[in-house]
Amino acid sequence: MGLGRFGGGLGAAQWLASQGARVVVTDMQPAEKLAEPLAELRALIERGAVVPHLGGHDRDDFINTDLVVVNPAVPAPWSNQFLDAARAAGVPMTTEMGLLVERAAARLGRDQTIAVTGSVGKSTTTAMIAHALRALGQTVLLGGNIGGSLLSTIDSVNPESKPWLVLELSSFMLHHLGMQQQWSPRIAVVTNLSANHIDWHGTMDHYRASKQQILAHQRAGDIAILGPGVEDWPVAANVRVARTAGSHFGETLTLPGEHNRVNAAQAATVIELALSTVPRSEIERAIGGFGGLIHRLQLVAEVCGVKFFNDSKSTTPEAAIKAVEALEKPSGSGREAPRSHIHLIAGGYARGTDLSPVADLTKDLAGLYTIGQTGPVLTALARAIAPTRVHSFETLEPALRAAAAAAKPGDCVLLSPACASWDQFTNYEARGELFVALVGALSGAKSAPMAIGGGVAV
Repeated sequence: MGLGRFGGGLGAAQWLASQGARVVVTDMQPAEKLAEPLAELRALIERGAVVPHLGGHDRDDFINTDLVVVNPAVPAPWSNQFLDAARAAGVPMTTEMGLLVERAAARLGRDQTIAVTGSVGKSTTTAMIAHALRALGQTVLLGGNIGGSLLSTIDSVNPESKPWLVLELSSFMLHHLGMQQQWSPRIAVVTNLSANHIDWHGTMDHYRASKQQILAHQRAGDIAILGPGVEDWPVAANVRVARTAGSHFGETLTLPGEHNRVNAAQAATVIELALSTVPRSEIERAIGGFGGLIHRLQLVAEVCGVKFFNDSKSTTPEAAIKAVEALEKPSGSGREAPRSHIHLIAGGYARGTDLSPVADLTKDLAGLYTIGQTGPVLTALARAIAPTRVHSFETLEPALRAAAAAAKPGDCVLLSPACASWDQFTNYEARGELFVALVGALSGAKSAPMAIGGGVAV
């Protein structure tokens, strides 16, 4: 249910077909909206192993089946009429992640399973952990919300290599894992918590409860690493708790920003507890070399002395604020304010989040350039604070051109939308890729290479 475009539905369909199952893929979207994943399934469709039912759902598909694999982003799965029909018919349900953790437990056990969640920083922290483990000579399987599916990889990995399974888990994934699998990892990490995805969860309490599923089914001897603001979350009996609100990271870090030092400190704590014989200094050196993720405060290019940063993964106000803070200049550096060199592009899909903290940034910025569905709301909020610094646009291209035209040498143009992308883009990756392409077109510059830490100076 829900092929989607992020790879989880595709991976589940491919893996189930490889196991000999006959797979019906049903999605509310028509075929033309799912061209990319359908192209990947073409050979399976042609031989009848996968049957697409697109443009809507049919109740019979949900009751005349052995298993329903639900895309975790399906809205309100607790009251969906088709899932209700499956439940009434006694049909079991799972998700791609549910299939993965069951398969991983059967093949690899759970002793080397690390999972990370949180409202901000979970992708970077997850990637830091995987990068450092590999740098320290460990075998790592990296997956979950960070992209793609590990189902086929789990089948081919050698258990004797003792791989670490490192997962980024969204609140959607955790809701299903808690309800269907009652699963938690041996090492659970919660980076922080702030309001997010309230349009899906309905309330902050439901969002928090879904996040807490990462801890709910841990066992005695497991490890819970709790970041700022979640230090008091309940854990199971005899679970070892490490609190990282004031953790220190002493090594030089490639990524800018104090928030990334917090991410690095949490990643270092994870590895210190996972590899107890490795010195902390060696762990920090391994993390310090991490170059960052695409679409997460990625330096795309420097054009005529202006730096362009792609932070399209910023889908919350908290993430946008941290991006701005990361690019601050020290006080007394010749500017009237540490943020007065930053031109911020923000706005996107409306999902009930309070954008006033983003609007409040405007008083210190060189300019705020609003886009997307939330653009009018953000514009109105910001103009009440600093009316001359706010510029309203519908789409990304004119906003970028205006920001680039206003920027002076030494300035930064930052795409950090503080909102999801679904009003105008398939996903945040597509939004970031357009930003990269548009920056590449400025003054005839070439597009930045799409690789971790990639960038080009012009």
